[in-house]
Amino acid sequence: MSLEENLNRVLARHEELASLMASSSPPSASEFTSLSREYAELTPIVERIVRLRNAEHEAQDLAGMIVDPDSDPEMREMAELEFEIVKQTLPQLRRDVELQLIPKDEADAKNAILEVRAGTGGDEAALFAADLFRMYQRYAETRRWKFEVMSVNEIGIGGFKEAVASVSGRDVFARLKYESGVHRVQRVPVTESGGRIHTSAATVAVMPEAEEVDIKIDDKDLRIDVFRASGPGGQSVNTTDSAVRITHIPTGVVVSQQDEKSQHKNKAKAMRVLRARLYDREREMVDSVRAAARKSQVGSGDRSERIRTYNFPERRVTDHRIGLTLHQLDSVLAGDLDVVIDALTTEDQSRKLAEIS
Repeated sequence: MSLEENLNRVLARHEELASLMASSSPPSASEFTSLSREYAELTPIVERIVRLRNAEHEAQDLAGMIVDPDSDPEMREMAELEFEIVKQTLPQLRRDVELQLIPKDEADAKNAILEVRAGTGGDEAALFAADLFRMYQRYAETRRWKFEVMSVNEIGIGGFKEAVASVSGRDVFARLKYESGVHRVQRVPVTESGGRIHTSAATVAVMPEAEEVDIKIDDKDLRIDVFRASGPGGQSVNTTDSAVRITHIPTGVVVSQQDEKSQHKNKAKAMRVLRARLYDREREMVDSVRAAARKSQVGSGDRSERIRTYNFPERRVTDHRIGLTLHQLDSVLAGDLDVVIDALTTEDQSRKLAEIS
């Protein structure tokens, strides 16, 4: 379907909805609510289509005035100036309309659960995982998001085997969803006396935080174990069984939480993470449209996919999905991620636009 056909379809549906809601034989309350919701969702794009078409008609009228031999010279000169102004606005107006046509991911407006895990590379991988976790924490600060550390499994030298956080704010998942995958680092470890560059990796998972209405979890499907919390090296850090391990029996998904001294708080945090993992799993398995759209998205979404390399000797960051290379390693690790995420978002939108136009 061409872009023009898509626009006509949207306009026709918007008019149809208005007619149905104003009908002399009104729909039921539930049907009216559904129609109203769809009408409200279409209204912003209809307004943009109207602005675009008004500008196109104005450009046509001005162009006609410019080539009309009977036009007054002074009026023709004014028309030429106005035509240039209108012509410059058309590309942005078309872009705004096209972006509105891209199918929305309902999870984009949600908060997110962020998980960072050390991969291959031993202690150096754990140190890199801690660097990444702090990078996202700083990025959240620049966006004025709330960054709540839910659990951290530290090693003795300051690295993280695993760290989990809840990130909440405006468009959190829409911005962070491109970060899922394998992040690779190339640098000389502090423990390396020979100055050799090592390659290590950490895995990042970003999942939309699910509400109870998003996914139903039956108590009978859960096995909840409590145990005594332990710190680095396995030493006990608590004298009570406050740590919680929740197993979702149907899927085998296991979540452990021990950072809080209260068993109740640990269970609540573990349930938030479990709900996010199950919701993310359901999105992957059930949403056939999303699965089919993988080819048009930036990256495969596979968390085993290597997505980015951080090269310390060259102060370079490379995102392999879009071939973006920046010699801004320090600022990126300091949380200046917008330049990367904006490029990923633009590329993703361009690929999706190519499918609908």
